[in-house]
Amino acid sequence: MPDGFYSDPQARNAGAPLPAFTPAVEKETAALWERVKDRITPLEWRVQAPLIVEINRLKRQKDAVILAHNYMTPDIFHGVGDFVGDSLGLAREAARAQATRIVQAGVHFMAETSKVLCPEKTVLIPDLTAGCSLASSITAEDVRRLKARYPGVPVVTYVNTTAAVKAETDICCTSANAVQVVEAAAKAFGTDQVLLLPDEYLARNVARQTDIKIIAWQGRCEVHEQFSAADIVEMREAYPGAHVLAHPECSEEVVAVSHFTGSTAAMVDYVQTKRPKQVMLITECSMADNVAIETPGVEFIRPCNLCPHMKKISLQSIYESLVYDRFEVDVPDAVSALARQAVQRMIDLPPPAVPARYDLVRAQRPVAVELV
Repeated sequence: MPDGFYSDPQARNAGAPLPAFTPAVEKETAALWERVKDRITPLEWRVQAPLIVEINRLKRQKDAVILAHNYMTPDIFHGVGDFVGDSLGLAREAARAQATRIVQAGVHFMAETSKVLCPEKTVLIPDLTAGCSLASSITAEDVRRLKARYPGVPVVTYVNTTAAVKAETDICCTSANAVQVVEAAAKAFGTDQVLLLPDEYLARNVARQTDIKIIAWQGRCEVHEQFSAADIVEMREAYPGAHVLAHPECSEEVVAVSHFTGSTAAMVDYVQTKRPKQVMLITECSMADNVAIETPGVEFIRPCNLCPHMKKISLQSIYESLVYDRFEVDVPDAVSALARQAVQRMIDLPPPAVPARYDLVRAQRPVAVELV
């Protein structure tokens, strides 16, 4: 993986025997089953429930916590996740974690971020190939070239980047606070322009919410770039009462035909507070499943796409990660120290007063974005 630093203390193909579905397991997981049974089949549950029990036992035995991203499947998100949420929320929890081990139920850049924030802890990722198209779209050398081309312009990078890229960054952001971070960086540097990397669509959507000039990179999320405005229009015609909520990693055209655009936290807040009868989340599929479990009575229409990298993390791989302490993530000290500054500056900003949204009224104004 580009700019990644990992060690593999165990053979990749070493498997652990799967625990059995016993009456004791059934009893221990009965309450959880009631929560998730509309999203998981009984056949799947007979495999998942014993793993959930064993993982939770191993966490206690090994002093570990699991950070589970919104895009994890419901068995992971609701069954074993100690801290769940978006990238910003998980970064904050990693910094506060008291356990000596962190298991990252997410993708490799998230595990690196946890290690950067907690260098003294053991950070594990259950599958080394759980990557990210955005993180792969830009390298540290790319950022160095941009800094030489735009001297004095602050570099804001999305957390969906490697530790080496973060080390070349002034401050990180997530979709939940990107506008806030861009404006804070411009003010700190006394400038009216900012490099916002690497997601082109996020940069374009941020540009329509601020007077700061945005210089963007041509990276895209392979999940969100698959959505088209025509898809959304067709779904709205088929379900005229449904509320369409898009992620800001979607194109401007998708945003324009959606009812609401916001970070994953903002989308969750929208569903939980407004309780629409029908809703479409224009994002990764598992997020809709997880929010649906927490908001009974709301019907979720599913024009979603799966993230192939997130789906490499499974209960079995988490279980084996804890059994064998694999796969450990490491970041060189020099890289870690610089990356930590960029992430910490983001964490130190006051949290947004409300979950970040990308207001459609203001977004109608035309905005030119410089694309490099």
